Amino acid sequence: MLRGLTSLQIFVDDVAAAERWYSDLLGVEPYFRSEDVGLPAGHVGFRVGDYQSELGVTDRKLAPDGLGTGPAGPVSYWQVDDVAAAFDRLISLGAKPLQSPTELSRGFMIASVVDPFGNVLGLRFDPQFAEHLGSAGTK
Repeated sequence: MLRGLTSLQIFVDDVAAAERWYSDLLGVEPYFRSEDVGLPAGHVGFRVGDYQSELGVTDRKLAPDGLGTGPAGPVSYWQVDDVAAAFDRLISLGAKPLQSPTELSRGFMIASVVDPFGNVLGLRFDPQFAEHLGSAGTK
C-alpha cells in the first residue's frame, strides 16, 4: 500500500524566510514555487537527497486543522555523511538542539534539531544506506 515517501511537508509562519534558510542549508534553490505556476503564494518545494524526495515548505495557514504548532509527532531522519558536522552546521544556522549526536549501535548515529520555524529535523547516519542505494540500482 505505501510505496514510498514523496514529500515531507513542514509548516512555517514565514515562507520567504524559511525558503532563504533552507536554500542556505541545502545549497540549492527550490524547484517549485506555488506562485510561479499561478497558484497563491504559500508553498515552495526542494528536491533533497539520493531519492530526490521533496521537502515542502508550506504556509502554516494551509496546515490541516488541529495540527500542532510546536515540535511533536514522528521525527523524519535525513541521511547525512557526518551527523556531528551536520548537527553543528544546523546549530550555526540558528536551529536549536533537540537531541545531541548519539551513537545507537554498529555505527548508526542520530541527532535532531528544531529549525527556526519550529519543525524537527532528524539527522541519521546509517552505514547500510549506500549499500541499499546500490541494491536499488540508484547509485
